[in-house]
Amino acid sequence: MKLIRGLQNLKSHFGSVVTIGNFDGVHIGHQKIIKTLVKKAQIMNLPSVLISFSPTPQHFFGHMQATLSSFKQKHALLTNLGLEEYLLINFNTPFSQLSADAFIQQILLKKLNIKHCIVGDDFRFGANRTGDFSLLQTFDFEVEKTPTVLHNFHRVSSSKIRQSLKKGDFNLANQLLGREFSISGKIIHGQKQGRAIDFPTINILIKRKISPLLGVFAVNVELNGKIYNGVCNLGKRPTIGGEIILLEAFLFDFNSQIYGENAKTVFKYKIRDEQKFDSFSALKRQIKSDVKDAKNFFGL
Repeated sequence: MKLIRGLQNLKSHFGSVVTIGNFDGVHIGHQKIIKTLVKKAQIMNLPSVLISFSPTPQHFFGHMQATLSSFKQKHALLTNLGLEEYLLINFNTPFSQLSADAFIQQILLKKLNIKHCIVGDDFRFGANRTGDFSLLQTFDFEVEKTPTVLHNFHRVSSSKIRQSLKKGDFNLANQLLGREFSISGKIIHGQKQGRAIDFPTINILIKRKISPLLGVFAVNVELNGKIYNGVCNLGKRPTIGGEIILLEAFLFDFNSQIYGENAKTVFKYKIRDEQKFDSFSALKRQIKSDVKDAKNFFGL
């Protein structure tokens, strides 16, 4: 898949089949749209193009929310679906003021020479969100609306997945995502305080101001082709006055130096919410209990 960062790097196309949206998490509803896009592009012998935005319009206008996938994970998911081009537009003040009509004329028609557009049934675009499916239909290209994907009679959405993760309902979240929810990142040096209480951890900086879930969990950690069971804390570590969100995982039957390696943490079961303890001895007692709960979950 070809990544095009910014409109300044977008070259004129002879034709294209396009979809537009944030696609946070690339859940089963998104997957249906992208598969339809790829299939239509193959039939028309044109490149499939997905347009998305950085930051998201919600973040730009101050409506901060947790993302379900990192940029790297999202890129991999889109590639695996067979998408040919990923246009990532910088959502800044000038772009936010671009009218829906101008977006169609300047980008879809002039630059992408769009022949077919596929969008979700709730799609809105342009300044003040004035653009919609009906407006797209007034131009000289085909427009296709994909119906809402339902799960147990409820609409599949990124918001629903966030709600499920926050409650620790991984079964529902995973069904809506079409895969197990995970967070990946590079293992960094920590403060080594886990070693002082006999629970050495691997530390992963997840580079998120807001996480879709916080707390203590039973997890699988995929590292160098192997899978380890463990228990992790995802949060700011209030007992030691932490200020950034960090993922700390204590792996069972593991004792290796793996700084700088990439690890994938798959969340299996929520044990409890994160909390502040009065002392390290109290924290140690709680971690012992968390480890016991995690091992019971894994049948160890």
